[in-house]
Amino acid sequence: MPSSVKVPQIGWNTLSVKRENELVKGLADDPWVYYVNSFYPETEGAWVVATSEYGVRFPCVVAERNVFGTQFHPEKSGIAGRAMLQNFIEAVKK
Repeated sequence: MPSSVKVPQIGWNTLSVKRENELVKGLADDPWVYYVNSFYPETEGAWVVATSEYGVRFPCVVAERNVFGTQFHPEKSGIAGRAMLQNFIEAVKK
């Protein structure tokens, strides 16, 4: 991250969905999610479902087959987080 960016990132930020995935099904455009983090993954590929920006654009939701990951805390992310957790439960039921 650029040195002008305060680390750790604590607070709300939006995510931008890059590809369809059952985890982000039904989310509003650019939903707000809650972060408490001091690092971010540097990765590209078909597994990147959504990104956020905090000094740089970085992956914040990844998924590949039955593996899912988020860089933010869905359990603290209000409506969007609840929807994603519900989507995860539905995915696990399959």
